[in-house]
Amino acid sequence: MGRKILLITTDQMRYDALGCTGGKVARTPRLDALAQSGINFTRAHNQSVVCMPARATIVTGQYPATHGVWMNGVALPEDAPSVAHVLGTAGYKTALIGKAHFEPWMAPPGFYENEMARRGETGPHRGFDRMELANHFMTGNFHYDQWMQKEHKDQIGGFYPIVSETGQQNHIGGADTGAIQCWVNDMPRELYHTDWVADRVIAFLDSLDTEEDWFIWMSFPDPHHPWDPPASELGRVDWRDLDLPELYAGSHEERTELLERKPRHWKGAWDGSLRTNFEFPPNFRPCDLTDDQVREINAMNHIENELIDEACGRVFDHINARGWDGDTDIFFTTDHGEMQGDFGLMFKGAFHVDALMRLPFLWRPAPDHDTGPEAGTPRAVPNPVGHVDLAPTFCALAGLDVPEWMEGAPLPASAAEADDQSRETVLTGWDSVHRNSGDQDKAEHTLALRTISTRTHVLTAYRPGSIYDGTEGELYDLEDDPLQRINRWDDPACAAIRKELMTALLDEWPQEPDERLPRIGPA
Repeated sequence: MGRKILLITTDQMRYDALGCTGGKVARTPRLDALAQSGINFTRAHNQSVVCMPARATIVTGQYPATHGVWMNGVALPEDAPSVAHVLGTAGYKTALIGKAHFEPWMAPPGFYENEMARRGETGPHRGFDRMELANHFMTGNFHYDQWMQKEHKDQIGGFYPIVSETGQQNHIGGADTGAIQCWVNDMPRELYHTDWVADRVIAFLDSLDTEEDWFIWMSFPDPHHPWDPPASELGRVDWRDLDLPELYAGSHEERTELLERKPRHWKGAWDGSLRTNFEFPPNFRPCDLTDDQVREINAMNHIENELIDEACGRVFDHINARGWDGDTDIFFTTDHGEMQGDFGLMFKGAFHVDALMRLPFLWRPAPDHDTGPEAGTPRAVPNPVGHVDLAPTFCALAGLDVPEWMEGAPLPASAAEADDQSRETVLTGWDSVHRNSGDQDKAEHTLALRTISTRTHVLTAYRPGSIYDGTEGELYDLEDDPLQRINRWDDPACAAIRKELMTALLDEWPQEPDERLPRIGPA
């Protein structure tokens, strides 16, 4: 009997969502306990700040330039390499329960993720013996949707109506403040998709023999918008008691001044004058948000994060009851963050700052196999790591050689090991092509960002496109300006570090393909 692997991901969770990563509102004792007995990577970054490219990197161990998913709506090829296939070939039982999103959900027919539940199938697919899928909203496509329609049809109407009559993301608001995509969901908590994901993971565990090794990806759809947790849970956090985010400048004028220090698509996203990505709902202007709406959106996030922590705890307890805890490595992270009021913005987009790039990233090594000098103690690793390192780590834990096609490396188990590995940088990219709804006669906006992050600096170089000519960029000194307020790209005092980081970025960036995979749908 070898090491079992539980990968837990959320969707659109900020780095500071948990107590162990600096959060001060949501109560997350079960995840905080992982950090107390394991490794907390404090400078972990994704390789893309949107769902599909990030998830493709997790499953392949490759950068987006290699696996080809360059933006949302681009399907990961079915023959793409998968760590689940590698582990399955070695005898592991494999499952993905919850959100997959390797294939676009707003797409023409033919994608198996969108059809398997309607067919009454659970795979196998992409190396996973079993897939049971859910999303943040009801489309009817996924196993959770089908279960709700068959068993609890009267409760489906409680969810936020994510798609408008025009087929776009809805921008209507609800709850107490009318905040965009906040909603009072009158469904019972035990039917909500967070608990459903945990229930189905437990059911899969119960299908296994005690001696079997397994790899389970438990993938929660929350706290991604829409923010519509069960109404019974809204008393957990009163939005009226919350402070505004530190990066939500105090007045309209102060937010304007803050955004004008950055490249112009930042302010364009805020005031609605320049939309560069689908992930912002049409007709939504963050500059119109009220302070109370920002507070309520944050409160909904905190509530959803507490429910995730409790669902994780149920799974941890079940693993222990089966006698597997000593052999189980547990990983926790998210695909990308959420602006959540920072710089006056909401949702996600082409903004390479901590709100979207920096990840909660925990590893609790299997206690019976954690034999290093710091075994069982809280370890903080400040060296840069990324999603690209997860798949190689899983292979190493299973006693397998890391395949040559993986581009990351097994994660260090301590800060000293990270130093020995010379972990100094992590790369993040953005590519998008976007035409605003109703602007069919106007040219598409093209935007490309290439970012290199170290412990002390973040540099983003802008490639030529419809908005920028390729000379623009962003540079932040994390020691003097940890909140990334002041762009030092054109500061003569930073010329040397800018040149050094640009050289490293060009040297380390993976080779781009000659032709891109087609974009099939918006998301």
